[in-house]
Order: sequence, then structure tokens, then C-alpha cells
Amino acid sequence: MSTMSEFRFKRFCIDNTASALKVGTDSVLLGSLMSITGEERRLLDIGTGTGVVAIMAAQRLADAGAAYPEITAIEIDAPSAEEAERNFKGCPWSHMLSARHCALQDFRSLGEFDLIFSNPPYFDESLRNPDPRESRARHTESLSYREVLAFASEKLAPQGRVAMILPAESETAVRRCAAGFDLNTSRVVRIRTTQKKPARRIVVEFTRTRSTPELQELTIQDGTAFTEEYRRIAGAFLLYL
Repeated sequence: MSTMSEFRFKRFCIDNTASALKVGTDSVLLGSLMSITGEERRLLDIGTGTGVVAIMAAQRLADAGAAYPEITAIEIDAPSAEEAERNFKGCPWSHMLSARHCALQDFRSLGEFDLIFSNPPYFDESLRNPDPRESRARHTESLSYREVLAFASEKLAPQGRVAMILPAESETAVRRCAAGFDLNTSRVVRIRTTQKKPARRIVVEFTRTRSTPELQELTIQDGTAFTEEYRRIAGAFLLYL
């Protein structure tokens, strides 16, 4: 059973005690939906929080038979970075994972990345949370999709991808921003809670290669039950699916 301080998945457990933000649906959606082929060797998680998306990526890489992938996770909040490292050490794929306490602006890497992914903050104008750690985790003052794309424009491998989850209303702006960094939209998944509601989130991916974007939709619930599509996508991770 999951608690506020602990979230149990089918094959690993996430400690939420110290992290500024707890495990949420956005993280599960990004970890489940972003493209992973098994050919990735170097991956970067920007703003890892508890480390849950990085661990989900490690599980998917292991299941795909990937050979010696390395996932680096960076986090500006020190307690969150320390907790992510503990979660990494406690999971079955610890050999793939490492956490670093630093801001993206201070991160230095000698090589390029095959996959860069992030669940970045996205509240630009909303009222600040009185908790400074949670406010920094939720608001773009510390990290924005623009900074992720700027970094990716320099550090993405020629055939690499960058993936993010964002509010649906930011789709036009983020795609335009990516184009300004010579990154092309390769895939957009528009996610709605129920069929009758508009999309609330997107998982969007960019590459250096120009192609026609793959456009998809995902509905999470049908009435009071989860849809078969959501069960298929997240069923490898969530206990209740």
C-alpha cells in the first residue's frame, strides 16, 4: 500500500519523504509514454525530483534488453537529489542510475545524450506557494522548457530525442520555441482525463531530424474505470492497473 511518504510500484518503491514534490500522474505519464527503443546509451533526466521517471526509464531499458545504458539525473533541490539517489540505490536497476545535485545551468557533460527528458515546472504567473522549496519545484523561475530546449540544442546526439510533459495549452508555444533551437517536433501525445474533457497535458518529443510529427491521443478514464489504452501504457508500473 502506498502512503504520502512512500509510493509503491509493481517492481520498485519511491520514498517521497524529502522531495519537494511527490509522485504524481504527470511523472507516471512521462515515464510511460516517452519513446524508448532500447538503443539509448546516455540519458539525462532534468529536474528528477524523487527520481521516479528515471527509474521508469531504467525499467523500460532493461525490459528492452539495452546494453549498459547510463541515466544521469540532476536536481537543484538538495534533499530531493539525495532522496532520488536513495531511491536509485533501492531499485533493481541501480547500476544504470546516478543523481547529481546541481542546476541545469551549472551542469557540465563531456558527451551528448540519446534521450533528454524532463517534467519541468510550468506555473509562470500563478501565486507562489509559501513553501520555498515547493514553489521552486513548481515554478519556472528555476527551470523552464526553454532552458531544457536550449540545453538539448547543444547536447542532444544527432539521432537523439528530448521529451517533456507540459500543459496542453503550451503546445503551440513549446513547438515554436523548439523550432527556434533547430529542434523539430517528432511526436505529440494529447492527454485527457475523460473523453468529454479537453486535453490537459501533452507529452511532446523533439529531434534534430525533420519529419511529419506523430500525433496521438490518450484518454485516462472511461466513467469510473481506467481505459484499456491507459492500462496498456502504465500497466507495467502501477499496482492498481
